[in-house]
Amino acid sequence: MTGTPAVEDLLRAHAPQVLATLIRRYGSVDTCEDAVQEALLAAAVQWPREGLPANPRGWLTTVAARRWTESWRTDAARRRRERTVAALTTPGSAPVSAVDDTLTVLLLCCHPALSRGSQVALTLRAVGGLSTAEIARAFLVPESTVAQRISRAKQRIRAGGVEFRLPSAGDRPARVAAVLEVLYLIFNEGHTASSGPALTRVELTTEAIRLTRQLHRQLPDDPEVTGLLALMLLTDARRPARTRPDGSLVALAEQDRSRWDRSAIAEGVALITRTLTDAPVGPYQLQAAIAAVHDEAPRAEDTDWPQLLGLYNLLRHLAPGPMVTLNRIVVLAMVDGPQVALAELTAAQADPGLAGNHRTQVVRAHLLDLLGDRTAARRCYLLAAQATLSVPEQQFLRMRAARQPDHRRLPSGGAA
Repeated sequence: MTGTPAVEDLLRAHAPQVLATLIRRYGSVDTCEDAVQEALLAAAVQWPREGLPANPRGWLTTVAARRWTESWRTDAARRRRERTVAALTTPGSAPVSAVDDTLTVLLLCCHPALSRGSQVALTLRAVGGLSTAEIARAFLVPESTVAQRISRAKQRIRAGGVEFRLPSAGDRPARVAAVLEVLYLIFNEGHTASSGPALTRVELTTEAIRLTRQLHRQLPDDPEVTGLLALMLLTDARRPARTRPDGSLVALAEQDRSRWDRSAIAEGVALITRTLTDAPVGPYQLQAAIAAVHDEAPRAEDTDWPQLLGLYNLLRHLAPGPMVTLNRIVVLAMVDGPQVALAELTAAQADPGLAGNHRTQVVRAHLLDLLGDRTAARRCYLLAAQATLSVPEQQFLRMRAARQPDHRRLPSGGAA
């Protein structure tokens, strides 16, 4: 998408509403989504040059509806329904619905019949308003790969006869959970890119936060939606201090905390404090609480490690996983010592999800460093550097391997 940042923000805000209007009117997800993308591209070119229309959403709906009709008329297989088309409302003549259909569109994009990759791509395109090329650049994959994922997703939706409506009360929690997982995945890929020359991809973290804000407006009383938004804000608040001018990674304990975004921290802390008080605890809330403990410490040495360990123990019970295990072990070293943590890491490596993970080597290296085993620590740092595809992480780990040990420092293996 081209155009000024203000125009791009406006287009992305309107994209799900325009798509919802077309789907409700014409019923075809794939052709409607294509028409909306064409309207967004037209607006990105025209609006900066000619000025914003009086009713931007109505303009987009009208143009998208015309594109849909043009596409329909060129489809020979649909000429048989010419009489039906003639009976349809003239594009743009019907009032634009004032209902916010963002949640419905998100749930449609995250339908369980779709693969996770397709859910992510379709969400970013249909709800986020990103073009296929933008999504491809964000994930460092060929544009054809993203286009194929989107095409397959729309085919699955069409073949499955999925209707544009909210799921039943019984199905809704599971569907919302899928949406949260997709948004969490998008944010994590932006926060620490899995590969490539940059540590972060700001366009993804920004988009994930924007979409989660929209979801929170729709579901303000859902504790896990609130928890995810708080987690994103508290984590993204550290971004200005996570890298040096040359792009290299700065560990959490070594970051200049004066550069953290205090307004984002205040908002995140307020959100998580309120939801933990009023609602049953869930995994995203616990992760947000952990982030809040880190962010509220004035200095790294002021971190409340026992409180973090208690939170990780709860998280391990509610949502066990490789990263939870590793992060808890780093915290355990600060509470009970590196020897205890190293023994737990050795036992945990029986989990296949940890055995081949480069971050397992990072944590082992850090614990060995604390214990004074410089040679073994260096070997583990280098093994981890060889295993990651992230260039900034490679540089960071090689720097750790090369530097002289300082056993008084705080952990370098924790989340940054």
